Amino acid sequence: MTPDLDGRSMRERMLAGDLYLADDPELAEHNLRAMDLMEAFNTTPAREPQRRRRLLTELLGAVGEGTEIRPPLRVDYGSNIRIGARSFANFGLVALDVAPITIGDDVQIGTNVQLLTPTHPVDPEPRRAKWEAACPITIGDNVWLGSGSIVLAGVTIGENTVVGAGAVVTRDLPANVVAVGNPARVVRTIEPGTP
Repeated sequence: MTPDLDGRSMRERMLAGDLYLADDPELAEHNLRAMDLMEAFNTTPAREPQRRRRLLTELLGAVGEGTEIRPPLRVDYGSNIRIGARSFANFGLVALDVAPITIGDDVQIGTNVQLLTPTHPVDPEPRRAKWEAACPITIGDNVWLGSGSIVLAGVTIGENTVVGAGAVVTRDLPANVVAVGNPARVVRTIEPGTP
């Protein structure tokens, strides 16, 4: 099975969530730009917060006021990531932004969290031919992603939700819940004002 080539560029196909080839020269250049900025961000000393912030702003699509990401940070393109105000990502965030990744305000992201938008065909022939696709990830306001959690392509997590350390989120999670495990499952509802 070969995807219908309809005249769109591979980048246009990628951003639309359709099958595309990642080794396309235009995409490769976007990726190299991200690699350069990511390397500079990851090696900027902690005592140079203004430089680090400038690099992060240049790398990502949007970074809200008061948001901090501790290196190392790993992305595919960076430009498809939007993160709101006052959010914090601890060491080792991997955000593979083949599709958009939207992170709300006041989000807490633990160490070594992975946000993974890419998908690959189950059919072996297009996978062998290196076709791939992606689905967006949306993280609502005031979400806490515990250390080592993994959020898969196409997932939306509602506001105020807590994802336990090491959980693998394969499906949408509603607002105001605690979810744990692999696959992540809701174990309780969060009532406002309770610890």
